Amino acid sequence: MIGADLGSRATLVQFSSAFCTPCRATRVLLENIVVQMEDVKHVEVDAEANLELVRELNILSTPTTLILDSKGREVGRAVGAPKREQVIHALAALRE
Repeated sequence: MIGADLGSRATLVQFSSAFCTPCRATRVLLENIVVQMEDVKHVEVDAEANLELVRELNILSTPTTLILDSKGREVGRAVGAPKREQVIHALAALRE
């Protein structure tokens, strides 16, 4: 679906666009979170270059971050720039 390997616990899929300032802040936040977690991956998707996927997943604005479990199922979604606590809490819920 996203064209990248999934994390063994979770994958944070960030939909961004080129001139989106909150997208840059979201990228930095998510990269800082996953650097401490070997079982979580961050994948950034260019929304403008992947319009079919954007429509399929009902992405209405950027940034939108999907939280996928280890099997690629959506278990959470943040529209707009997520807060660090939101992301950490959602990932903690996926601990096995």
